[in-house]
Amino acid sequence: MNTLNQEKDNKTINVSSYLRKMAKIFPSKKAVICPAGQDKYGRIAHTHLTFQQLDQESDCLARGLERVGISRGKRTILMVKPSLEFFIIIFALFKTGAVPVVVDPGMGIRRMIGCLRESRPQGFIGIPPAHVVRVLCPGFFKTVKIWITVGRRWFWGGYTLKSFLQKPRKSYPISKTLRDETAAILFTTGSTGPAKGVIYTHGNFDSQLRQIKTHLGISTDEIDLSTFPLFALFWPALGITSVIPDMDPTKPALVEPEKIIDAIISHGITNMFASPALLNRVGKYGKQKGIKLPSLKRVISAGAPVSPSNIKQFSAMLCEDAEIHTPYGATEAVPIISIRSKEILSETRALSEQGYGTCIGYPINDIKIRIIKISDRTIQKWSDELVVNDGEMGEITVKGGLVTRQYFERPEADIMAKIKQGEEVWHRMGDLGWRDKKGRIWFCGRKSHRVITKRETLFTIPCEAIFNSHPRVYRSALVGVGQDNKKPVICIELEQGDNGKNKNDLTSELLEMAKQSEITRNIGTVLYHRRFPVDIRHNSKIFREKLAIWAEKKLK
Repeated sequence: MNTLNQEKDNKTINVSSYLRKMAKIFPSKKAVICPAGQDKYGRIAHTHLTFQQLDQESDCLARGLERVGISRGKRTILMVKPSLEFFIIIFALFKTGAVPVVVDPGMGIRRMIGCLRESRPQGFIGIPPAHVVRVLCPGFFKTVKIWITVGRRWFWGGYTLKSFLQKPRKSYPISKTLRDETAAILFTTGSTGPAKGVIYTHGNFDSQLRQIKTHLGISTDEIDLSTFPLFALFWPALGITSVIPDMDPTKPALVEPEKIIDAIISHGITNMFASPALLNRVGKYGKQKGIKLPSLKRVISAGAPVSPSNIKQFSAMLCEDAEIHTPYGATEAVPIISIRSKEILSETRALSEQGYGTCIGYPINDIKIRIIKISDRTIQKWSDELVVNDGEMGEITVKGGLVTRQYFERPEADIMAKIKQGEEVWHRMGDLGWRDKKGRIWFCGRKSHRVITKRETLFTIPCEAIFNSHPRVYRSALVGVGQDNKKPVICIELEQGDNGKNKNDLTSELLEMAKQSEITRNIGTVLYHRRFPVDIRHNSKIFREKLAIWAEKKLK
């Protein structure tokens, strides 16, 4: 029996033990590669850490962190950009048993600080600009006792990361954390509600790693391009080289396609994560230039529904045996469902365009998925009577080892999102969908976004698909205006470069299309919005709540 299975049987596990194992197997193999400026010819230069170096550096830092008080159970804010230091710090924190608190900086300073204060941290590790924020807002960080600067320390006190990494390198005894012990607190972006701290246990991370490895069939000889920092954490633990691209991870919709394509070709990338916005931007450029990416055999796109046209466009750059995977999940449970591009393009695309919803695929491995009756009320105890029949619309729920069990000190959110079944927990995704006869799940939008009218209930994704089929429409968003029985309104964002001429004719065309479909025939109002507000993490999820407020003002 190997070490990992022994730890599992003894109910102790620490996700950093994966890195220790990989460092022994592949000591000189590159673990993480990061951009480091440009060479004299203007080409992007890179720096890297081998698996052995990453293990040793994180050992060294873990020893220093423990010495100053960042030890097992201590919640520690981590505000560091994707870099070699980011990987060293995160694995050092795992090794000590400390709890990294991670907040997406793109959510805005005020909301970000609110999240950090809510976590009541004891430690703070960040780059200089992050320390400037905490100095300007001292009242929000009263619980923090230990400050560490990654980079040059300016006018504040505390330690520097460099001082810890200069100490003699000794093997650090990894903390024997329990499977149910808190490993990290990851805050949701708040794109579909208030930002909440999701408690990840070491068991959750362990299950995630196992699910990803087995489902994707990914091997240790692969190289990943990590355009989403948190997803990048999985690869060193699985013995896979992770390349950090030259981009702003908070603005994937504005990425420079040339840099992404150059990184793929230069490093022989085989696996890549890309939000739908990044996939669209790079795919459009690649298609225009006739670029092929022969090394790339797998693309993972998530964060929002991925349109079939987006998938087809990017697929033009891939070899015949390469595929785009579109896994489904949320911060609280990911990945839980997935489907591949060939099935989408050959079968489900036509149905999606007719208003069936977006097919997100089959449950991954041993993940349990059930569709339950739509309800805005709490459900304290699981009952099979909650489950709807195949083909019937309901709320998607999930149970499995990677599903998080609670939020950080948010009992009211726990009550709304969790359903107990003995010692196990079902998580309510807050998404609506249905299961077809093949066992595939179809996503039809957020529960909170459904529009309840006097005649019927309308669901966003199916309705929007009808309007999205018009060649001038980039995307659409269904919103409800008014109290109680709402008036359905379809908001339209035109294709980039469309000057908006002949809108009256376009409106007539769109309403005529709506009349031809059973699900949209009662939508009689069209509004045009220049650029939809979208989430800050993936630049893909539409803020329909904001559009609803805008539409209501527009119609007054």
